Amino acid sequence: MKRTTTRREFLGQTGAVIGAGYFVNPVAAVESSSPNERLNIAAVGTSGRAGANIRELASQNIVAVADIDANFLNQAGTRYSGARKYEDYRVMLEKEADQIDAVVVGTPDHSHAPAAAMALRLKKHVYCEKPLTHTVYESRVLSELAAKNKLVTQMGTQIHAGENYRRVVELVQSGVIGEIREVHVWAGAKYTGAKFTKGTPVPAHVNWDLWLGPAVARPYSTGVHPFKWRSFWDYGTGALGDFGCHYMDLAHWALDLKHPTRVSAEGPPVEAVSTPAWTIAHYDYPQRGKLPPVKLTWYDSGKRPPLLAKLRDKNGKPVNKGSGQLFVGKKGMILSDYGSYRLFPEEKFIDFKPPKPTIPASVGHHREWIDAIKSGGTTTCNFDYSGALSEAVLLGTVAYRSGETIEWDAKNFKAKNAPAAQELLHKEYRKGWTL
Repeated sequence: MKRTTTRREFLGQTGAVIGAGYFVNPVAAVESSSPNERLNIAAVGTSGRAGANIRELASQNIVAVADIDANFLNQAGTRYSGARKYEDYRVMLEKEADQIDAVVVGTPDHSHAPAAAMALRLKKHVYCEKPLTHTVYESRVLSELAAKNKLVTQMGTQIHAGENYRRVVELVQSGVIGEIREVHVWAGAKYTGAKFTKGTPVPAHVNWDLWLGPAVARPYSTGVHPFKWRSFWDYGTGALGDFGCHYMDLAHWALDLKHPTRVSAEGPPVEAVSTPAWTIAHYDYPQRGKLPPVKLTWYDSGKRPPLLAKLRDKNGKPVNKGSGQLFVGKKGMILSDYGSYRLFPEEKFIDFKPPKPTIPASVGHHREWIDAIKSGGTTTCNFDYSGALSEAVLLGTVAYRSGETIEWDAKNFKAKNAPAAQELLHKEYRKGWTL
C-alpha cells in the first residue's frame, strides 16, 4: 500500500527496472537464535492448495490467517485456534508486522504478487504458490525484493523435492545420453471455456471485491471462486501457467536454464476472456558455459511431442505418457515424469547402471524453507531460481496472446520488436492495490 505501479509507469521504467542485485543469490536473514524455536507465520489464503501449505507448516506457530471466504476462514480459525482471523490480507500484514517472521501466500494467481511483495517489503520471509506471479514483471519484482532484503523464499513447486527429479538431474548431468540440445515438456491439464456471467448475487460468505484484488472490477461471476479462475486471463494463465512451473522446472534444473532468448507460441484463436483449449510454446535458450544452446518445446491440453509417438519399448510397443519430459541427447533419450524415468532406446540401456546419487534427499519442500530461515541457509526454489522459471513460463503465455515472436532481452527486460508482447508483460492494478 506504499506505491502503485500503473501500466504507463511500467512501460516507462522497463529499461531501468533491473537493479544491480537481480543476479545475486539471496542470503537468508536469520530470525531465530535456535533451530528449535518456532516461527510465527501468517497465511494469505486458507483453502485448497493454501490449506495444504498451512498444514505442512503447522509445526510452527500459525498466528494469523486471511481469507475473503468466511466459510474457509472460519474453518482455518477452528483448525488453528490461536490464529487471528482477517478478511483482508493487507490489514493482517500491517497489524501483524511486528508479530510475524514469515508469510505463506496461497491465493489465486492474480493476487500472488501484491501479497508477496507487501510481505517482502515488510522484510518477512515468503513461501508463495506457483506460478510465482500472474505477470512476467511481477516475477522480476519479487526476485529483486527477495535479493535486496536478503530474505528466505520458496515457490510452491513441491515436486522439486521429490527423489525422481533428483535422479533425472543426475542422469542428464552425468552425460549418459550425451549432449542435449532439445527437450520436450508437456502436461495433460486443460483450462478453457471461461465466460463471465451476470445477474448472480454474490454468496454471503464471499467478499467479491477483495477476491478481485488488483484485477479489473467486474460483477460476480458464477463458478470463478474457488477454482475455475484458472481459465480466466484476468486471474490465471491456463494450463501453461498452472503446470509449466512443475514440468519445465526439471528441464531448467537439469540443463541449468534461466532466461530464454526467443519465445513463440501457437494455439487456437486468442480469446479476450478465456485461456486457450491448447498451447504449444517454443523456447530457445542460449549456451551456458560449455553447455550448448537448447530448444525447449511445451505442449498442453492433450497436445504431445510428435517424437513421443515414435518411441517404442524394447518389445516394440508404443510408449504413452500423459504428462512428462523428453530429453533428447546425441546418445539417447530420457523420458520422465513426476515419479519415474526410462532411457531410450531401451535395448541400448538394458545393462545400464545409474550413477551414484549425488543430490541429497530433500527434508521436504516446506521444511527446506523453515530450516533455511532458522539456519541462514537457502532453498532450492528460492525466488532467484523460481522467478526466472516463472518468467520463462509466463513469456510463453505472452507470446501466445500477442501473436508475436519475442526476442527476449532479459537484462533490460525488453521484448525486442514485439510491442504487443511488451504491453502484456504487466498490467495496471485497480486503485487501492499495489505491487
